[in-house]
Amino acid sequence: MSAVAGRPDGRVRVMVVDDHPMWREGVARDLTEAGHLVVATSGEGRQAVRVAAAARPDVVVLDLQLPDVSGVEVIRGLRAALPEVRVLMLSASGEPQSVLDAVKAGATGYLVKSAAPAEFLDAVRRTAAGEPVFTPGLAGLVLGEYRRLAAGPPSGGADDSAPRLTERETEVLRLVAKGLSYKQIAERLGLSHRTVQNHVQNTLGKLQLHNRVELTRYAIERGLDD
Repeated sequence: MSAVAGRPDGRVRVMVVDDHPMWREGVARDLTEAGHLVVATSGEGRQAVRVAAAARPDVVVLDLQLPDVSGVEVIRGLRAALPEVRVLMLSASGEPQSVLDAVKAGATGYLVKSAAPAEFLDAVRRTAAGEPVFTPGLAGLVLGEYRRLAAGPPSGGADDSAPRLTERETEVLRLVAKGLSYKQIAERLGLSHRTVQNHVQNTLGKLQLHNRVELTRYAIERGLDD
């Protein structure tokens, strides 16, 4: 049963957590005008966990960047205090690693702050029902695979039929899976930007993949993002 299945009026109890007062108040106003019940707001992560335990929202709309602790830590705290709560991330960051970290911690959905009001309100309703909701094009393929794999380790051992990557290609692939840019990977490994690009292109060719999203999915399937 969804978090709001038992409410005759279909209203969602929402808590808004964001350290920018004007943004926080604007989101709360949009929710109220849409007929939902804003049960609490907060600008700090630790406070949010304490308040949520008393307010008992169906959905927490949560920013990733908070002044005291990260949004990921807040998700873990919320899930520990209220196992049934749904968390919808609403963040300025659309980085794949940020999305994966949030999902791994227990977020139900993830929207970037450029989402239209109607899209946001629809996401709140769907999140309350337990649907995974993400900004269109935001690593959807990766997220779907990640959620499946998060349920347990892949069965069996190494795949003998898998293409053989060199040690350096595997090292680059691991950093791609962690969300690093080519420039960051080059700095981390002491390589040139072009060399990193060449390793990625060679890896794509060997694995018969087409882009970085598919490459990241492949890496996550094999646990290379740990």
